[in-house]
Amino acid sequence: MTPRAEGFVFLAAFGLCIPAANWLIGHVGTVCMPGGPCLVPVAPGMMAPSGVLMIGLALVLRDLVQRRLGVRWAFGAVLAGAALSALVAPPALVVASALAFLLSEMADLAVYTPLQKRGLLLAVAASGAVGLVVDSAVFLWLAFGSLDFMAGQVAGKAWMVLAALPILHVMRRRDAARGIA
Repeated sequence: MTPRAEGFVFLAAFGLCIPAANWLIGHVGTVCMPGGPCLVPVAPGMMAPSGVLMIGLALVLRDLVQRRLGVRWAFGAVLAGAALSALVAPPALVVASALAFLLSEMADLAVYTPLQKRGLLLAVAASGAVGLVVDSAVFLWLAFGSLDFMAGQVAGKAWMVLAALPILHVMRRRDAARGIA
């Protein structure tokens, strides 16, 4: 598969993370709170709304879209993703979901872009860390008026970013063997 084709696969996966996150938050969890999110354990004694898993993955996929298709495609994906988030989020979460997505992905883009030349893993880890904190704080505050699940949100998204790092390492090595900077 060509790098450009991979970019479109990453773009499609990025887009799918958005409805998946919105569906998970209302339907999948070990505990579903009445009128609130469904929660999953993300660390001992720590719970988070289940959508965090897909948002953590989306942060990595946005970086890969930029790596393969460029910053303009990544920026367009962020704008389209925010609109999609507003369309598929439960009515009570539309503003929180769309604004958190937009701001966190823009923060991710702002950190990833200058760091990508220093190394893919560093850029993804740093941009993911910034993006997941922004997403968690904005979403929780706007959706629930509280940061009660902040630690769980950050941990859940961080697990997804960390899980992607070995895959990115293999991808970077494959790129180097193919002569792709």
